[in-house]
Amino acid sequence: MKAEELWKKSGLSGTYEAWAFGEAPDKLAGLVIRGIKTATCSAYDLYQIENEPLPKPGDYSVILNSDGEAVCIIETVKVYVTEFCRVSAEHAFREGEGDRSLEYWRAVHESFLTGELASVSLSFDENTKVVCEEFEVVYR
Repeated sequence: MKAEELWKKSGLSGTYEAWAFGEAPDKLAGLVIRGIKTATCSAYDLYQIENEPLPKPGDYSVILNSDGEAVCIIETVKVYVTEFCRVSAEHAFREGEGDRSLEYWRAVHESFLTGELASVSLSFDENTKVVCEEFEVVYR
């Protein structure tokens, strides 16, 4: 089902963004559906370069799988910007990946963010700012 179809079916009003998680979109969307993944993060600098507004509480997103099919709708409930080295173990746990530890989260996200930033000729370090977002599934 396409994002627009799921949005109409949900009965929600307002606007939404449709997107898939960067690496392993099917695996991560599955974690969202099962209620394991309730947070995500992205590189702050990318919002600045692309002149995009940061997500904010109340924003809706249609989560897509790797085929571009809509799997669920989430609502952002909390957003904050922090340095990579200051991301908490609680946030890492909410991201729901691997063993849900901060160590696992740091290893995976350092690799991911390094690649994302390199694509716009920026480098990653421990002080790189990240946008941390918490969400809840509002429609399956």
